[in-house]
Formats: sequence, C-alpha cells, structure tokens
Amino acid sequence: MNGAVTHFLSNMITSPFIRRGRQHLSIIKWKTVNHGYVLQQVRLCHSSDSSMDLTNVSYPVSAVHSRRKYRSSNPPTQLPISQVNHILKSNEYSYRVTDGRSGGSVTGFDSNILPSNSPSEDRRSAATCLQSRGMLFGVFDGHAGSACAQAVSERLFYYIAVSLLPLQTLLDIEEAVENDRPVMPMLQWHKHPNDYVSTDAGKLYFESLRTYWQERIDLQEDTEDENIQTALTNAFKRLDSDISLEAQVHFGDPFSHFTPLRVALSGCTACVAHMDGDNIHLANLGDSRAVLGVQEADGSWSALTLTNDHNAQNPDEMQRVLSEHPNLERKTVVKHDRLLGLLLPFRAFGDIKFKWSSELLNRMSEARPEILSGNEFAKMVPSNYYTPPYLIAEPEVMHHKLRPQDKFLILATDGLWELMHRQTVVQVIGEHLSSLHWQKPVTAVSFTLGQMHRLLQERKSRALSALEDENSATHLIRHALGSDGFGSVEPRRLAKMLSLPKDLARMYRDDITIVVIHFNNPIM
Repeated sequence: MNGAVTHFLSNMITSPFIRRGRQHLSIIKWKTVNHGYVLQQVRLCHSSDSSMDLTNVSYPVSAVHSRRKYRSSNPPTQLPISQVNHILKSNEYSYRVTDGRSGGSVTGFDSNILPSNSPSEDRRSAATCLQSRGMLFGVFDGHAGSACAQAVSERLFYYIAVSLLPLQTLLDIEEAVENDRPVMPMLQWHKHPNDYVSTDAGKLYFESLRTYWQERIDLQEDTEDENIQTALTNAFKRLDSDISLEAQVHFGDPFSHFTPLRVALSGCTACVAHMDGDNIHLANLGDSRAVLGVQEADGSWSALTLTNDHNAQNPDEMQRVLSEHPNLERKTVVKHDRLLGLLLPFRAFGDIKFKWSSELLNRMSEARPEILSGNEFAKMVPSNYYTPPYLIAEPEVMHHKLRPQDKFLILATDGLWELMHRQTVVQVIGEHLSSLHWQKPVTAVSFTLGQMHRLLQERKSRALSALEDENSATHLIRHALGSDGFGSVEPRRLAKMLSLPKDLARMYRDDITIVVIHFNNPIM
C-alpha cells in the first residue's frame, strides 16, 4: 500500500507546486486594533532604501510614535516604473481554460497576491475537478500566522472533491490504495511557482482525508442523493473537525512536530466558488467576499455581492451568535465588535481558542508550554469563556445562475474591500476589459484648464497601464493602491505605497489576494 499512498501524496501535495524550503513560523503576539489580530512581534524585512519619499503618505495615528522623528540625509526618490511593475506582477498568475471542464462557462481566471505581512497570511487556490464536474476557486485570509490558511488552501478542495464524488468512484479509489495501485488524481491544480507548499504533514493530511472517504463508503453516502450546497457544507465542517482532532492527538506527544498545533492555534476565513456550467455555488466563511461584475444593457457596469460578511456589521450574524449563548453573556460574547473582544470574523477555520472546552485548552497549555511561551496564548482561555464553542466553521452557501449580463466574478480577501468599494472594483475591471474608459469624452463637469490637462494625462497613463496589465487582478491592485479618486492611477502615490517598509505597510493596509474569474459571455 505504500506505493499507492506515495503516488497519491505526490498528486495531492507536491506535484502541482514547486518544492520550497520550510519557513520558520515564529511565535507571535496579538493585539486588537483595526483588524482582527495584528502581529505585534514578528520577523520583518525592512527596506534598505533610506531615500524613500513617504512625506505625502498618510499613516494612521497608531503607526507614528509622537516622540519619533524620521530623517533622511538623501534627497527623496521614487520607485521607477520597472520596479513598481516587478512588485505588482511578481505573484500574478493567469490561466485560460481550453478543455471545457467548467461546462463552458469559464474562459479563464487571473489571480494575484500583494503581501503586507511578512510572510503573507493570505493564500489562494484554483483547481479543475478531474473525477467530477466543475472548477474550484478560493481565497483564504489567515490571522495569528499563516499556518491555518496554508493548510486549508492545500486541503479544502480535496475534501470538496471527496464530498462530490459518487460512491462507486470512492470505492475504486479505496481499492486502489488498499492494493498499492496508482490512484487517479482528483484535482488539476493551477498554481503560481511562488505559492508555498508545506510538505511536513502530507502523510497526516492523507490519512485524515482517507478516513473521510472511508466513512462516506461505510455510511453508503452517495452524492447523487445530496446537492452541492450540502457537499460544500460537509467539506468545510469536516476539514475543521480534522484540524481540531489532529491537534488534540499531537499535543500530548512530546516528540510530535508542531504543525497540527500551529494550524489549529491560528485561523483563517475562506471564500470558495464552485463553477459548473451556468451554476455558481459560493461557500463563504468570514469576511472575504465574492462580487459579480454585471454589464447592463446600456454598457454600464454594476456590482452584485453574492456573499455576506460574518462579523458584527451583519445584523443577522450578530443575532445568530447571541442566540447561541445564554442571555447572561449578551454583553461579553461580542465586545467592541469582536468575538469575546478579540476576533473580528464570527466564522473561521482553526482558532481552537474559541472552540475547545476550557479544560482541554488548559491541558494543552500545560502539555506544550514551549509553543505558547512569549505569546498571549500563555493565558490560553479567554476572559468570559463560559459556553464554547463561540466560533463555527459552517459556511454560508449561496447559489447563482449565470445570466448573459454576468461577465466576471471577483473573489477577494478583506484587504481589497477595505480600500475600494465594490462598485469601483467592478468598474475598474469592466473598463479594463472593455477599454471604454479612455474612449469616452469628459462629460459636463467643471474643471479648470490645469485640472483638465491633469485628467487627460491620467487618462493616457491609465490607458498605458491597462496595456501593461494583462492580468485583471494586478490591474485592480494597481488601482487599489494608486487611485487618485478620478478613476485613474497616480504613479507617485502608487510608488510611495509600494515603498512602505513592511512594518508600516501592515499598519496601513492588509494582505490583498484577488481571483478574477472570466465568463464566456461577450463584453459589449
């Protein structure tokens, strides 16, 4: 059986990726500020360029110490356009669909990641289902480190594939593994070479996945009797359950490596799309979003949000959380718009600090104090922790039937939505795809001659940047960081935003991860 397992693991973990060295996950501290958890102690890569012009960039008050003064002995310089483009494009990825496995609805996708954390806590995934129908796309926003987002980005699509496979296919896979025969891959991954892959827990991940399909076989569960919504929900909940179980099994073993614990102690949100023909199924967990780009009959663009945020700004979600705990806890379950005063998203993978019993949390902190030393987890049980679990990993699943006016779908972590309104996001991509922006005359707006000259120059700049950016996600990040408010990119502002040292960049913006899925509907 070892040969079959090795072959399966090769397909499951390593073959779609470029092997890279292990990254050390340093212990971190959390503090509550504008985002859920913000790194307070982490290895940072500071820029060696002392001549960066940051004088016109506005920082939040918390980012500037009142007693600290920054001086530069060199005249300010601006990043050259070649370096700006290198930074923006270093993680971009594009794929064009040629085999029709998506049912003909998807022509391709563009994706990109721009980190602010070091390393980035965001992840992305895209894959074609090989033994079932459709394509899968996802963005994953990690917090308290990248371990959970990394694990979920590698594992979730396999759990979805197993949830969608017919019973007979699962029987064939199990027979092949048991008899040490090669196993046909479930997924064809579409990965950028820079996308990190962990290799130290591959056997553990395979064993958990195999246990899942064996249970489905034992229960005689056939996907023909359930819909895709149920399959997506089951996959999310089962993976989170396995993350928790793996951590429980390994924290009592003094010789165990820390991977399962680090995955379970950190957390991540997830927004996943399953495309099959004209059907879009979206499974969302947390505050990443899916937004549809719609072109109206007159050629204008509008945004249709297909997911709901799971945080304190969503009244329905707020009511759900409060209803799951006694009235005596109404003032403590959510404090300052955070779960137990700590966590912004109300749904997430991992984050066992908000799910396990206080007894189990205390046992773990006693058994493995070394992984908690120097960390706020030294106090493992949060204040007012009476009736766990407080956090769930059950996704909200939505269905949308594609229409002729639906042109593209954007999946993005909250790092994008904090910088741009959904309508602006759709407008930028729509105009990038249709090349309408610089062809339209300026309408009746009062401009001075100088303002008109500047606007025309910016239109020219935008036309050039659109030609530069074949990748829609890259084009969107360019606008998110460099927008001047007129729908164009101001090169100096963009260069300054990309010049921020990583410790300041994290205070000013979050990691940004975007996937733009293009549909087979012609743009007018």
